[in-house]
Amino acid sequence: MAGRRRQRAAHVLPADPGQPVTTTSPPRTTSTSADATKRVKPATPPVRRRTWRAKLKRDRSLIIMTLPAVILLIIFAYIPMAGNVMAFQNYSPYTGFLHSPFVGFDNFVRVFDSPTFLNAVKNTLTITAFQLVFFFPIPIILALLLNSVISPRIRTVIQSVVYLPHFFSWVVVVTVFQQMFGGAGLISQTLRDHGHSGFDLMTNPHTFLVLITAQSVWKDAGWGIIIFLAALSTVDPALHEAAAADGANRWKRMWHITLPALKPVIILLLILRLGDALTVGFEQLILQRAAVGAQVSEVIDTYVYYQGVIYGDWSFAAAAGLAKGVISLGLVLGANKLAHVFGESGVYQKA
Repeated sequence: MAGRRRQRAAHVLPADPGQPVTTTSPPRTTSTSADATKRVKPATPPVRRRTWRAKLKRDRSLIIMTLPAVILLIIFAYIPMAGNVMAFQNYSPYTGFLHSPFVGFDNFVRVFDSPTFLNAVKNTLTITAFQLVFFFPIPIILALLLNSVISPRIRTVIQSVVYLPHFFSWVVVVTVFQQMFGGAGLISQTLRDHGHSGFDLMTNPHTFLVLITAQSVWKDAGWGIIIFLAALSTVDPALHEAAAADGANRWKRMWHITLPALKPVIILLLILRLGDALTVGFEQLILQRAAVGAQVSEVIDTYVYYQGVIYGDWSFAAAAGLAKGVISLGLVLGANKLAHVFGESGVYQKA
């Protein structure tokens, strides 16, 4: 230790008296970059993975809340899927599933060779395409109009009026239209009182497509605006204020701010609607089937009902219903994939 002190002093004190004192610092050792990184970067604590029992205990309240809905879904949605086995059998309710002979895909061959089934498919797709053009945009337009209403009281009154028909049954809706547009309805009677010939819209097969679309618009368009109004409520009002300050008029603000906010919701509902392309409303159509004839009103749902329940051909009806379900699943998956191609989230995304 004394020798080190004398060496340090030799660097500080001059050898001869009268010379200036020089200070020389001892050489410093520089640490390598790896050592510096080790000193700066803290050690990451080990990640503790939760066991499934810990996760179950943590989320038990949420699981208990969702358990009744899951049980109902299993009972009324998944267990009945086992009945699709009759589509591959010559099923008879007297012998049951276990003793009915297996026929393979013969029922599916009968389904796709049946001209009445193909006519039902054609009517179903025609109604879906027509309502996709003339019914699907109407809730969007109503939501945009309601969103532009400044007075909250007026907006509440309008919403209540357009929501109300959704809670009517299809029996009431068809009855209202019968009283208005039937051969003995209000409009026809008014025309006859003024010397004109009346009309019967309810029994005219040529206008049946317009009739059922008008009924669907009156009943469900108001209810459909709820999700669009919820999406519009998330738009920051500062965006509209900034656009108005920059000189954008109402149409430009709607095109560049409002519609982009609705775009994900519109695509999601469009995908779901395409998934239901083969389901166009059983009760509405079966109530009016006798008035206009099966040639224009028969759809897949009513066709399956008549073949299975009325005529007792259970295997044929099950095959038709299963084919409809598989095609609908393919439509949903295809539309969702198309949404991913265009950069939208769709119904689900891959993890």
